Amino acid sequence: MTESRKKGSAQTLRVAPQLTILVRGGMAAGLIAFLASMVLSPQQGWTSLLMGSYLVLCLALAGVFIIALAYAVNAEWGITLRRVPEAMASALPYGAIGLAAVFLFYPSLYPWVANCVHEAAITGFKKMWLNFPFFLARAGIYIGTWLLFSAVIVRRSRRQDARLGGVSAAFLVVFAFTFWLATTDWIMTLDPLWYSTIFAVYNFSGLFTSGLAMMILLVLWMRNGPLKGIARDSQVEDLGKLLFGFCTFWMYIWFCQYMLIWYANIPEETAYYISRVSRFWLPLFLANVVFNWLAPFTLLLTRSSKRNPRMLVAAAILVLVGRFLDLFLMVTPAVYGDKPVVGILEVSVVTGSVCLFLWAFIRGMRRSSAWA
Repeated sequence: MTESRKKGSAQTLRVAPQLTILVRGGMAAGLIAFLASMVLSPQQGWTSLLMGSYLVLCLALAGVFIIALAYAVNAEWGITLRRVPEAMASALPYGAIGLAAVFLFYPSLYPWVANCVHEAAITGFKKMWLNFPFFLARAGIYIGTWLLFSAVIVRRSRRQDARLGGVSAAFLVVFAFTFWLATTDWIMTLDPLWYSTIFAVYNFSGLFTSGLAMMILLVLWMRNGPLKGIARDSQVEDLGKLLFGFCTFWMYIWFCQYMLIWYANIPEETAYYISRVSRFWLPLFLANVVFNWLAPFTLLLTRSSKRNPRMLVAAAILVLVGRFLDLFLMVTPAVYGDKPVVGILEVSVVTGSVCLFLWAFIRGMRRSSAWA
């Protein structure tokens, strides 16, 4: 072990009191806003909780995915950074609890549950699949599977178990299948008459890019603490390269889905985009591309920018804002209709969800038995 790694391993995570107050205050504000929405506008509150919980769940799953991928391919360049995605995975139960609350206490958010869709439009396999008890059972299977794999992978990774490759490879296969079904169930069925065979891949691209963006921010933060002298500039540059590449991958999948639906011009498919390019939604629709691809792509185009912490922070924040905007465009048009609704309730609940993720991350970092 090198001297720098010995030095880094002796350090513990210290959080400034101001940041602790900010995180706890954000969580409290989110909870108060959600409780207030139960009186003022329950639909807004539950819709915001769905977006916030799904965002937290995806960030946590990104952490598990990054660990599993590294072990499955025997990647060594990021070994010293793995404590960060391990701690990100700590937020998985909290995202799952939020989603479970939506499914159990406000299932009418889904029009096929509230019988707002003509029965003749849902037939055959779709009718069998969109069965609420079956929907809940599937959700339990998805979440339970992820929690089990996450617990095993994170525990063995913290012990530096070299035999984790097989379990990681199994998780990647299971995750691909379960996340495909989960994102179809939880997000796409908000528009039960619409379908896209590329929708799950599109959601995965958003999960991975936002996970990389969050990891970059957390690694840069940890360089002043537990990862001081451990996280090298070359590793940070590699994370920047990954973010640059997968922002472009996100744009490729976005364009594929949009272009194919536009070209085929099938009414059942085009209705999804027609509602999202109307006069009120169009600015958000265009901003989605700017935040998720054009702006971070431009910022990270040069090699020097991928080594510049300020440029990386700016690009990562843009991607995370873009991820929320992307979720907003996937979820709310089906709920709110022709005009977007963005108010203090939505902002507070989602902000509270992000603060909950940070709180879980801090706890996860402190539980780590050793720094590598």
